[in-house]
Amino acid sequence: MPTWTALTTLMGKTPAERLGAALEELEDAPTGVGVFEVEDGSGLWEVGAYFTEVPDETALMLLASAFEAKPFNISELPETDWVAHVRRELAPVEAGRFFVYGSHDADKVPQGKHALLIEAAMAFGTGHHGTTLGCLRALDRLADAGFVGRNVVDVGCGTAVLAMGAAAIWSDPVMASDIDAQAVEVAQANLAANDMTDRVHVVEAAGFDHRDLSGPYDLIFANILKGPLMALAPDLTARLDPEGYAILSGILNEQADDVIDIYAQCGNSLAHREQIGEWTTLTLQKKP
Repeated sequence: MPTWTALTTLMGKTPAERLGAALEELEDAPTGVGVFEVEDGSGLWEVGAYFTEVPDETALMLLASAFEAKPFNISELPETDWVAHVRRELAPVEAGRFFVYGSHDADKVPQGKHALLIEAAMAFGTGHHGTTLGCLRALDRLADAGFVGRNVVDVGCGTAVLAMGAAAIWSDPVMASDIDAQAVEVAQANLAANDMTDRVHVVEAAGFDHRDLSGPYDLIFANILKGPLMALAPDLTARLDPEGYAILSGILNEQADDVIDIYAQCGNSLAHREQIGEWTTLTLQKKP
């Protein structure tokens, strides 16, 4: 079945959300609507809608005008089996001792690796993205250096691949959290698929705002975005043990210095920094 997309941008979260709601009220309603912040510091938000029939261009033009958005860019997408496409394009990922794969590549798991199964349909958090890969490499480096995590939490866990990585190499249970209920469901499904339900406990929470996330922790993962990372700096540092580590990502290369500075002000020093493509992963250590 063919699919049409209609995309526009406008300034501000509230107008974007209202435009998204208005799209859902169209007579020929779209099958889905997405509202996303453009992560370039511009303040722009992107609003997109998907249709199974050619959308009403006049109605979209009126909505764009009413919300002071740019004219909708309408295009038809080719018919594609996206899961099959992802399976072809996403080869297994190796990050030190970790091997992240989809079930279609189960026969490729090498001996001696910690294998983490993440289905191909869940593309973000499979290890292919520079942020997730960077965090897995940082975890591998810490383990190689002799660090043993006894109280570990993955904040903004997504697929829970980082939490599972820590649980795979250390004996103590790992905590994980995400602000999005659907992400929590995905994480729980991945834990079940990897037989780690008893090894990782996932909760729905914004940051550390949950009774089970009081800490202290000797290792904290936070693979989110620059803004939330900087806002989280005092709270995250307060929950770190002295000399504990934080592995942070979701940071564009040009944003890394700002994140390092704010965490330094909170009492952390830079232990390692790695760039993968346009993304930076930081390993920080709390000063004793």
